[in-house]
Amino acid sequence: MNIKDITIYEDENIIVLDKPSGLLVVPDRFDSAKKNFYSILKDSYKKIFIVHRLDKDTSGIVLFAKNSFIHRDLSMLWEKGRVYKTYYALVHSKPEKQQGVINKPVAELKKKKGVMCIDFKNGKKSITEYKVLKRFNRFSFLEIHPKTGRTHQIRVHLASIGCPVAGDVLYNRPEATNLKEKLKDNMPRLCLHAGGIRFFYEPAKKELELKSPIPDDMREILKNVKCIM
Repeated sequence: MNIKDITIYEDENIIVLDKPSGLLVVPDRFDSAKKNFYSILKDSYKKIFIVHRLDKDTSGIVLFAKNSFIHRDLSMLWEKGRVYKTYYALVHSKPEKQQGVINKPVAELKKKKGVMCIDFKNGKKSITEYKVLKRFNRFSFLEIHPKTGRTHQIRVHLASIGCPVAGDVLYNRPEATNLKEKLKDNMPRLCLHAGGIRFFYEPAKKELELKSPIPDDMREILKNVKCIM
């Protein structure tokens, strides 16, 4: 993989990459040999720091810091919710509202590590805003703005309103999974993309806005679902 081909932005402090679906951001806990961005970058840079993460099957913007000072400052922005994040998702079914806010606490399932759920008793505050950009017959295409950053937050929240992300075998309800089986040739990936981030970038003393276009494999899926009756 040529890092230059997927670099969205780079200066002396940060590098921002356009992650393809299926690639890990950090080394796998059980198999460090699996390809991941962190290990690839460490081969090219003396020091590299992870500011935030994306799920393996989510595509889009990932930002890394090149020194500990910038890493600290940017991590604080993410922690305090001062980064405006934009995602795009193809989901099963249709949300009841054209736009809305999902405010449901998220926690890890006690009996299944790595799987999240809505938990009103023990979950952490989690807020996701969404807007329907386009409605198909059995799908909807959404613009999403997570206000918090819990693990699998968008996927869990959308599944909780009956609109799981297309291609999400972890959180899809049974009827959506059956539909996915009918469309398996057109659903080669999780249809969730991190399309933009905006934050105040202290070294440049200005707001920095970075965008990632919908990748070709997801565009092809969007093209195909228009034909589903």
